[in-house]
Amino acid sequence: MTDEPEWYSCELDQHDGLRAVLQGTASETGERFFAVLVESLSAALKTRYAWVTEYMEPLRRLKTLAFCMDGRLQAPFEIDIDGTPCQKIIDHSQFVHYPDNILELFPSSTKLKELGAVSYMGVPLTDLTGAVLGHLAVIDNQPMPKAPQNLALFKIFAARAAAELRRIRTEQALRGREAELRALVDSAMDGIVELDEEIRVVQMNPAARGIFGLAATAGIGESFWSFLTSASRDKLRHLIDRLETLPPDKRALWVAGGVQAIGPGRRPFTAEVTVSRFEMRGHRYLTLILRNVNDRIQAERQISQLKRETEYLREEIRYLDNYAEIVGESKALKNVLHSATQVAATDSTVLIQGETGTGKELVARYVHRHSPRAESAFIKLNCAALQPNLVESEFFGHEEGAFTGATQQRKGRFELADGGTIFLDEVSEIPLELQAKLLRVLQEGQFERVGGAKTRKVDVRVIAATNRQLNAAVVGGKFRADLFYRLNVYPITVPPLRERREDIPPLVHHFAARIAARMGKKIETIPAATMDTLIANDWPGNVRELRNVIERAIITSTGPALFLPETLEGVAAQTAPRGEPPQFVSLAAVERRHISQVLHATGWRISGERGAAAILDLNPSTLRYRIKKLQIRRPWKG
Repeated sequence: MTDEPEWYSCELDQHDGLRAVLQGTASETGERFFAVLVESLSAALKTRYAWVTEYMEPLRRLKTLAFCMDGRLQAPFEIDIDGTPCQKIIDHSQFVHYPDNILELFPSSTKLKELGAVSYMGVPLTDLTGAVLGHLAVIDNQPMPKAPQNLALFKIFAARAAAELRRIRTEQALRGREAELRALVDSAMDGIVELDEEIRVVQMNPAARGIFGLAATAGIGESFWSFLTSASRDKLRHLIDRLETLPPDKRALWVAGGVQAIGPGRRPFTAEVTVSRFEMRGHRYLTLILRNVNDRIQAERQISQLKRETEYLREEIRYLDNYAEIVGESKALKNVLHSATQVAATDSTVLIQGETGTGKELVARYVHRHSPRAESAFIKLNCAALQPNLVESEFFGHEEGAFTGATQQRKGRFELADGGTIFLDEVSEIPLELQAKLLRVLQEGQFERVGGAKTRKVDVRVIAATNRQLNAAVVGGKFRADLFYRLNVYPITVPPLRERREDIPPLVHHFAARIAARMGKKIETIPAATMDTLIANDWPGNVRELRNVIERAIITSTGPALFLPETLEGVAAQTAPRGEPPQFVSLAAVERRHISQVLHATGWRISGERGAAAILDLNPSTLRYRIKKLQIRRPWKG
């Protein structure tokens, strides 16, 4: 029996089982994803049963999302976890493996007896905070000895199942928020009408339909001008034109004197109206609120808040769909994760340093997920993207009327992060005059909103990141020394990709699988020449640049093999044809590329008459030393 996880590696492009499960699930979502997963996983591991479940915590029961027996899906069912091998998975969030004699270990489990089980392997499915959502397991009527490749495959697709389950739950939350927003709009006493750029009706709430005497589905798609008298159309047109001249945060007007609208029986009536302009996903809309102007202000605030929360949930779904895992097994990366794990349990301030594209935000999220604050908010703020005159408001919020455009009270990012974590990306870009106020929050947990006199307290864990040398900024007078020392309590440096080249092959396979699935393409092999080129490149843009290169290669590749485009920037210098020397390439990079090419040509034979050492005119021991020094790794076979 294995109680604790043992991590194994396998060559993903050589593992037929992995390829089968990946191809089976790449284009599926929801219930069909889980069905294909258990069918493919059972076939790949050659087990009689495979199942994936959702945990119902109050009942301490598991509900099957998909259950496969002998290659066929079975009817869903529920079981209690007590007295079963599932109990340790759920209660302790542990991987378990019982290679034989499962009935002797769990004699009270009627389900195991019914299945005639002999062996069992299972792993928990968790959310980003570590809470157990369910589990993935395989059961067989024969012993199930430990097999490194099978264990690695099993864990990879347990992670995929957990990500899909998280995505489904986030979608459910999004639908709940959208239903809540719809219920709020529908229950409003004021009539609310949404118009597109052509002044056509996009939607109306019941109160608006009542005002105009329309049936439940009537009016949608019609020109709103048909609901107004001729004089009121001109009046509203003039106000809509005025909206375009106002600042973006003040595009709302009250229609003085109201308008003459056309109600039931084509009879005109006077309606007090406010009109506002907003944009969503690149399209412009108008919102008209009719009557009850006093109640309108509170209704708009609630609607705006719910829209922001809805958009936040949409962003969470996009993040889950494109979730970038921390991929790699290099010593340098393990050192980073070890440091992150050590500091996660504390409330100490963390400063993450590294070049652009190395994954500093991923490390920050890793610290948050493994901290006691994991269930609270993770608020990200890119300090380099803020308008200089709005930086303080973004940090600490503002009161209504604090400055031009402050039409209502607003919470800042530190208030939103209260009880959780705030991630200050590109912290070196914070204006010098605001750094003293940031220092006060870090030291005392206190601040005031812009335009406010009330001192507010927050409990926030700060993680900062920068791709610059802050100590040099301190010397240059652009960054406060006391703030630097307060941020630099626990520094973590994320190494550039060129210093952990052994992580390039797993990253390439990871990106290729996800991007190809999203594009509906199949990339089955990565030729050795392609991998050699990718490993040899120095990647000034790091993991972000590598991902973009893989995406571009998938677009240009016409078959199942991945080939790099000829115009590949950043790699072209490493693969320039003879007679055209590369520009801006270090001597070590040239030596690394040349040795890699000779090793590839000799099949990685070092010694002997036809070995690489003889071709390079080097002693074999000297060649081995240079291979180690230049971090040349034998590429995965395509």
